[in-house]
Amino acid sequence: MQAVLHAAALVPASIPSPVWSGFDIPLPWGSLRIHAYALCILAGIIAGLWLTSVRWAKRGAPEGSVWDIAIWAIPFGIIGGRLYHVVSSPDAYFGPGFDGTGDLSLIPQIQRGGLGIWGAVLLGAVGAWIGCRRSGVKLSAFVDAAAPGLLLAQAIGRWGNYFNQELFGGPTTLPWGLQVDPTNPNFPAGMPADTLFHPTFLYESLWNLVGVVILLALDRKFSFRRSRLFWLYAMYYTLGRVWIEAMRIDDAEQISLFGITTRLNVWTSLLVLAASLLAFILLGVRKKTGEDTVYLPGREPAAVEGDDDVEDDDAAEGSTEERDAGDADARDAERDAEDRDGDAVEGGREGEKATVPPVRHSDSAVSDNESRDNLPVNTSGPDRASAQAVAAGEPNGGHDAAAANSATGKTGRRAAGTAPETDATP
Repeated sequence: MQAVLHAAALVPASIPSPVWSGFDIPLPWGSLRIHAYALCILAGIIAGLWLTSVRWAKRGAPEGSVWDIAIWAIPFGIIGGRLYHVVSSPDAYFGPGFDGTGDLSLIPQIQRGGLGIWGAVLLGAVGAWIGCRRSGVKLSAFVDAAAPGLLLAQAIGRWGNYFNQELFGGPTTLPWGLQVDPTNPNFPAGMPADTLFHPTFLYESLWNLVGVVILLALDRKFSFRRSRLFWLYAMYYTLGRVWIEAMRIDDAEQISLFGITTRLNVWTSLLVLAASLLAFILLGVRKKTGEDTVYLPGREPAAVEGDDDVEDDDAAEGSTEERDAGDADARDAERDAEDRDGDAVEGGREGEKATVPPVRHSDSAVSDNESRDNLPVNTSGPDRASAQAVAAGEPNGGHDAAAANSATGKTGRRAAGTAPETDATP
């Protein structure tokens, strides 16, 4: 128990002010100051791009396109964020009440801090749109993939406010109160040196990290498309930004609406929250049209079109092969039919040859002792014999007579229709 109490006593009762805010790189003509604020922004950008690239690849986006979009979105976002900060906190640049006592040379000095998220998102979206058009992908698909990464970048980038000792909240006695160096220009005048302040940078960083987890979980469950996840990100972020912004005591533009005077960022957060909620609802009730793809119409990868062409060629080739096979089968069937007809003809001819008696010449069929009186009958052939029998009124058309002649060995006729009629009369 004593060990636990001793460890608890060692835990600081506040968040100490930073003792380091950057480092210098010596150069032949002087030195280059690398600010911790810039390193935090850079670390946030890298982490956000990493998460975005992983999600973007899972959506089937072209490889490397996230970097092609980032080279447009990041510079536009930094410029937009700086411009929004200058407009929302103009005293340092234009003087109180725009009296001209400010220092305009401070505007490009981003390393001193001051980036407004809404300007960064707005102008960064313009840069992302340019990059998406050049890459042939939809901006709505990209911002859905980038929404969790954007929150992650903001969570890390907020630590730059800690190293700059800026944008903290009002006084507090909580054990996680933030110490601020009394010699720092941002230390509120008239307050005791040991005053602790609300670490609003820490509140927003934790709020954003929780938001990353929530967005990833909701997208896994519902698979938001058509920029709905981006509008959900905007709703979540502004909901936290309203109460965090209201805690800050740094100088900011004050706006009065509906009898309420508060910081410009508070009104902006409320306006964006309402607009995001409306956009999320309208996109949810609108019917889906077309295929869910990250590509712009007509910008699909050539590989997909090539595969379709190959499939069409294969189908055409298959159809040709089927037609050729059908033609071959038809020719085989025709040849088989011809062969069957030929066999039938040959069989008929063989049958005729088998039933026709052998042909003998009439002279060889007549012996020397036969009477010449029988020669006209024996040499007349079956046609003439049949005709004579019909004329005589025989019922079998002369077949009985022909059979009788055959029985007596006096026939001597050839095959019907082929035996020539010979006249044996000397």
